[in-house]
Amino acid sequence: MAKARTKKKPAKKAPRKTRAAKGKKKAAKPRAKSRAKKGAKKAAAPARSRAFIHRSKPKNGNGKHADGNGKVLTNGKDRARRTATEMAKQQRAISVSEFFSKNRHLLGFDNPTKALLTTVKEAVDNSLDACEEAGVLPDVFVEIQAVKDKADRYRVTVRDNGPGIVAKQIPQIFGKLLYGSKFHRLKMSRGQQGIGISAAGMYGLLTTGKPIRVTSRPGEGKRARYYEIHIDTRRNEPVVGKEEFVEWQKGSGTEVRIELVARYLRGKRSVDEYLEATAIANPHVRLEYTDPDKRKFVFQRATKELPAEPREIKPHPYGVELGVMMRMLRETRSHTLAGFLKSDFCRVSDRVARQICEEAKLYVRARPKRIARQEVDNLYRAVNATKIMNPPTDCLAPIGEEGIIAGMKKQLGAEFYTAVTRRPAVYRGNPFLVEVGVAYGGELPEEGLVRVIRFANRVPLLYQAGSCAINESIVGTDWRSYRLSQNRGALPAGPAVITVHFASVWVPFTSESKEAVAHYPEIIKEIKLGLQECGRRLSQFIGRRRRAAERERKLTHISQYVPHIARGLREILGFSEKHEKSVVRKIRDMLERSRT
Repeated sequence: MAKARTKKKPAKKAPRKTRAAKGKKKAAKPRAKSRAKKGAKKAAAPARSRAFIHRSKPKNGNGKHADGNGKVLTNGKDRARRTATEMAKQQRAISVSEFFSKNRHLLGFDNPTKALLTTVKEAVDNSLDACEEAGVLPDVFVEIQAVKDKADRYRVTVRDNGPGIVAKQIPQIFGKLLYGSKFHRLKMSRGQQGIGISAAGMYGLLTTGKPIRVTSRPGEGKRARYYEIHIDTRRNEPVVGKEEFVEWQKGSGTEVRIELVARYLRGKRSVDEYLEATAIANPHVRLEYTDPDKRKFVFQRATKELPAEPREIKPHPYGVELGVMMRMLRETRSHTLAGFLKSDFCRVSDRVARQICEEAKLYVRARPKRIARQEVDNLYRAVNATKIMNPPTDCLAPIGEEGIIAGMKKQLGAEFYTAVTRRPAVYRGNPFLVEVGVAYGGELPEEGLVRVIRFANRVPLLYQAGSCAINESIVGTDWRSYRLSQNRGALPAGPAVITVHFASVWVPFTSESKEAVAHYPEIIKEIKLGLQECGRRLSQFIGRRRRAAERERKLTHISQYVPHIARGLREILGFSEKHEKSVVRKIRDMLERSRT
């Protein structure tokens, strides 16, 4: 019998709680809960069906955000956007003097001590170049005065007996950077870029506000002019503050006076060392120097012969790059390609010009100005593939072995001197030569490392020795083979002075301050060969001196026993006391002859 289905009664709803009941329940709950109960409650919480992702505003750098419309917000505020036209209005050309006024450390004015040295160096170099070019034996006067009541200010005065300067050129030379006559010519000279003396004047103007003062007489029968020159750094143009005729010394010459913030120190890398080294590299120069303490030094000339005048040469084909060759083709006056190669370059004959054109597959009578870009590239490759003679070397004026020795003897009290002038070589199509001198013994200090004096075109280099090819070549030479002690990777030690002179139509300096020679393999090779030749001569001298010292020691030791030898001979042979004295005298005479 089927069971009767019973109808379930609906469950009774719980009575709705009032606010008062809820409040009672809340009050009954304890306030503090254990961490375990909290963790269990979190684990039991059901997962949300839709994840909530917080989307922040996209950042635009430095706390800046971009909203959905592309506007840039800075710290929550709208930032105005500039157009290209508005940005173009702020752009302008920068003059070279304005650039170097903010980057004067590139020119050697990075600290007060170095600024004083650089100012003296640039003025002295200009004086020596002017005198030699005019065929005058240089007499240069240098004075450094401390300005009263201003401890950090000095007044530098440099005067010479050169040819003087034409009046209209004085403001340009001293008040405009990159202005000169030496940059575009391939000829050995101290200055190269036309920056030095005008940069020194600009430094003085920036640090003291005082203009550069110039007095010059261009000839015996002409009146001397005095100028006070400022520099407009925004336009790189001179501003003449004062111009007048003055009474001045007899004969021609130029005087430069610059007041600047500086510091005077003695010792290494000082003005004193620079002038002493200048006297060594320029034995034909007479230098008179007065320091801030009123002490006077005179470096007399060791010879009255001027160096041979270097001759200007044309660029060598190996030293011209592709872009320069393109410009030369546009600017040449020649009407044929072969004529261009012969007239605008050195060491290019008719045969070599035809060979270059054949290698480049160009017609010898082609118009230089109509040669296409690819044809210029072929011409450039053909030039470097053709064997061409090295450039002429009469554009260089070496000091010479006798001049180097004379300069060292004038300033160094050594016992041994030697010098070597290497044959000219070429780097990047530029001729150069290396001269090396070594002084040893005498009054030179026995302890410490050898002293190294570096020159580039007769100008001493006192800073950045570690980054110079000359210093690297000296360190890389094994001086232990030449009887000098040397630690690995260091200069040799001993009572010696090593001088190295690098001469070229274009010195590859590592920076505008002209303090170190670049590391070209051809340059390092020539310097090392010169050092090795001087080292062999030094080794021979040290060997002879050591042998002579050993012989003298032995003779001195033997001479102590001469009376005993004579007394023994007298006892054996039975001769008189008078004869004994004669024997002593003869033995000593024999020892003296062996010494000589």
